[in-house]
Amino acid sequence: MATIDTPSRRGTSNRPIDQAAPTAARDTASVPAPPTPLRQHPARQAYVVLHAAFVVAPVLFGLDKFTNWLVEWDQYLAPALSTGLPIGAHDVMYAVGIVEVAAGVLVAVHARLGALVIAAWLTGIIINLLLIPGFYDVALRDVGLLLSAVALQRLASRYDPRPLGWPLRR
Repeated sequence: MATIDTPSRRGTSNRPIDQAAPTAARDTASVPAPPTPLRQHPARQAYVVLHAAFVVAPVLFGLDKFTNWLVEWDQYLAPALSTGLPIGAHDVMYAVGIVEVAAGVLVAVHARLGALVIAAWLTGIIINLLLIPGFYDVALRDVGLLLSAVALQRLASRYDPRPLGWPLRR
């Protein structure tokens, strides 16, 4: 029987090839990788931070549409979009709040899909803000949020195992 030299603590040992360490392909297929702490995975850390942010922020800001505790939200609705509506700007903000809370809950339940909904919602917010003179800086900030939502969706494609169409497709 042929032998293979492998390093050991006291030098080399001559083990038969039959007892040699398994190949990498066989090793990864049969033995799962040991779990490693979150601090060792920067991409997972980014996912966790973005996931938490896009759950908390939409829910918080959506609920604030009903209280106006943080800011008077009616000023952020473009007059070009609110004229001709059968309801006032304040009532529109109530609807916006409901959508934002629902989007935050969706991110909590299904990050891959929720991040796409948040990205689409932020696109609408950016267009709305570009229609209001003097709010271009806020629109630029929301572009950063949009890019963050896209990053969350990409990271969620790795860390959220459910398919995009879940629960409709299993």
